[in-house]
Amino acid sequence: MSAAHFYPIGIPGVPWGDAERTAWRERQVVSRRYQDDVVTRVEALADRFEVVRYGQLTYGDDVYPLLALKSRSWDPARPVALVTGGVHGYETSGVLGALRFAEEHAEAFSDRVNVIVVPCVSPWAYERVCRWNYHAVDPNRNFGASREAAESSALIELLAPYAGRFLLHIDLHETTDTDVTEFRLAKASRDGQPLAPESVPDGFYLVGDSETTRLDFQEAIIRAVEQVTHIAPPDADGRIIGAPLSARGVIEFPVRNSGLCACVTRAPFTTTTEVYPDSPRTNPEECVEAQVTAVRAALDFALAHRS
Repeated sequence: MSAAHFYPIGIPGVPWGDAERTAWRERQVVSRRYQDDVVTRVEALADRFEVVRYGQLTYGDDVYPLLALKSRSWDPARPVALVTGGVHGYETSGVLGALRFAEEHAEAFSDRVNVIVVPCVSPWAYERVCRWNYHAVDPNRNFGASREAAESSALIELLAPYAGRFLLHIDLHETTDTDVTEFRLAKASRDGQPLAPESVPDGFYLVGDSETTRLDFQEAIIRAVEQVTHIAPPDADGRIIGAPLSARGVIEFPVRNSGLCACVTRAPFTTTTEVYPDSPRTNPEECVEAQVTAVRAALDFALAHRS
């Protein structure tokens, strides 16, 4: 490895092979437990929801059940709303926000919509507070033509029976300082690419799917969330993560081209949330509440404007 390389694994300009992916995996340290933080809370809701085990991941000696919560009062005549979290396991408020929504708010919508909550799509990464899965693959790039991530494929299979019935999908994410200090470096090294500078937006914003969603839907969520936490301003070029703003705190692009989770249902109302818990202007609890507020606002709008 060159002494000038920006990441401790790999050779500049050369994509990783199996040895580098193994070396990366060996750097990941378990710092929390999916069983304690997620499985226990999901199972505690078994009297109020149907707990669906939609798959299992076996990575080395670790085995992870993949769990979803489904409305007990399921009515085939109603549309379906999907809430996902933990597609990137390190994005904690997405996992905790999905769980809190299920625990405290989902039943209030059960007479109008069938709800599916998948709080932690990527449990191996959740435990290690990292973005990728065991194979150094990003699940949130594998909901389109690519099918490299077992986490993504399992979710696609879970949702397949409800194709054409989805009203809403909101995918809960967050951005942390490690996006710049770790992930961007690791990704560039893994792909044999030069390191491109990137900054972290300071605040909450949304990524809409320009092919399927309405801007007024995104704006309604922003109005609700700004009562809880601050909205990310654009950078000096008027952009957020390189994309032009469609509205305050909103960027849009065809997410299916990137294989993002938000494209998986083709619902008429879809969005991806992003909060920034490392901002000095917020805290982790506020970020969880912002996620819950976003889900509730999304459901309220979608139900009020369903065709």
